[in-house]
Amino acid sequence: MVMVALLMVLLVCPAAANAHEESDTEKPTLTVTGNGQLALAPDTAFVTLGMETAGKSLAEAQKQNHAVMQKVSERLKELQIDKERIQTSSFTVSPHYKPPPKRPTDGPPAPPEIIGYVVSNNVTVEVRNLDKVSAVIEESLAAGANHFHGLHWSLRDEQQAKLGALKQAAAKAREKAATLSEALKVKLLRLFSATEESRVVHPMPKVSRSMMAMDGGGGEPPIFSGEIKVEATVTLVYEIGQE
Repeated sequence: MVMVALLMVLLVCPAAANAHEESDTEKPTLTVTGNGQLALAPDTAFVTLGMETAGKSLAEAQKQNHAVMQKVSERLKELQIDKERIQTSSFTVSPHYKPPPKRPTDGPPAPPEIIGYVVSNNVTVEVRNLDKVSAVIEESLAAGANHFHGLHWSLRDEQQAKLGALKQAAAKAREKAATLSEALKVKLLRLFSATEESRVVHPMPKVSRSMMAMDGGGGEPPIFSGEIKVEATVTLVYEIGQE
């Protein structure tokens, strides 16, 4: 009898639990979404530039490249850019092949002949004093860099900015819930769930002069940092009941 009673309890308990879960899902709910946005001035810029050199031998191409990048490094040091803020973003070596003959010759094709090498060395410079961004570009090009790949703006503490936008979004979601519950004459009984999403929208850089114009001198290029937008969304699901 004891065993039968125990089996009956085990059979009844899951059924009761399932019934409780089903009743929860059947309860009326109210879903609201709040959006938050902060517009902040960037405090950091990342400038990417470099040098591409060609030579008949790999040693020659590397020597030319190293000489120019050394001058760039010296100019950046004069601008008080710490070496820890300068990072090699890419370094490539590509062989330069002799063009194939225009007309095919009899017999098997000849293997490709290397007649030189191209060395490309790019660095990314972290600039924390935004007043120096134009000077970093101008001085690097004046030192011999022949590739400017652009720049982007950033915040050093993006996480704190995201938290601020999330706080704003959550407050708006709660305000919506309170307004709707009052208008619908229902009560907010409890919070079922909360989901969030946040992102940083980086502005596109605005450089008003071409690389050719910058290479020709005539002053530093005007650059505008704009604003960085931090966006967040919070969705709240409440259980509701009649007043």
